[in-house]
Amino acid sequence: MRIAVVAPSNTVSPQIPARIAALAADRYGDDAPEIVFHPQCFLSEGHFAGPDAAREDALVEVANDPAFDAVWFGRGGYGANRIAEAAVARMGDAARTKTFLGYSDGGFLLAGLLRNGIGKPVHAPMPSDIVRDGGEAAVVRTLDWLRAPVPAPHPQVAFNLTVLSNLLGTPLEPDLAGHVLMIEEVAEEMYRIDRTLFHVTSSANVRACAGIRLGRCAPIPDNVPDFGVDEVDVARHWCRVAGIAWLGRADIGHDAANTVVPFA
Repeated sequence: MRIAVVAPSNTVSPQIPARIAALAADRYGDDAPEIVFHPQCFLSEGHFAGPDAAREDALVEVANDPAFDAVWFGRGGYGANRIAEAAVARMGDAARTKTFLGYSDGGFLLAGLLRNGIGKPVHAPMPSDIVRDGGEAAVVRTLDWLRAPVPAPHPQVAFNLTVLSNLLGTPLEPDLAGHVLMIEEVAEEMYRIDRTLFHVTSSANVRACAGIRLGRCAPIPDNVPDFGVDEVDVARHWCRVAGIAWLGRADIGHDAANTVVPFA
């Protein structure tokens, strides 16, 4: 198996490839996948892993290269939305057979791929997660799934809440009808979580989903004054207002326990 790593958002630390290679070799031995970090991963221009054109071109290059079985987003951050629509439009037949993996800001790309029926989008831990406490287990979770993919048990998607809110109404928005919608958040005050859930659950597309499951939202900065209720309370509230089934919690989040969720 050959896996290409690109950075559609922020720069990947130059220490990451060696750590990923050592981890893969230790776990899988001679059967370890070949994980190729595109040079673009290490570019830096302002906030981003290189200019928009470089990030777009690198993504399209590996997506359209039949020598790769999967495209793994190196890390999240911000910036994938700036290139997603144009990149997806340039993807050809080879991209349609690939698995694309990532989460957080990578959700813009996963959404656009799903909307356009390209490849197999998967919410999954990324290479840069290896620096988290327990991050090696997170990276292994993705690699293990790639080696023995487990299909989705039902139509499902998983997104960061803020990313989902920002892609609604754009050319990246996928059809969510009948899908279990999993959402997670990180480092947002309760009033922001509440406000974003109001917006997301007001969408007719989201209201057509099979139900919402809430992942972890930690850490949640202190709300001043105290908000009075937690993220589960507000999620249940907006599901009730919108007539969306509340399906409980999901095991996803910006942490080393983040699980793999294949889209379907």
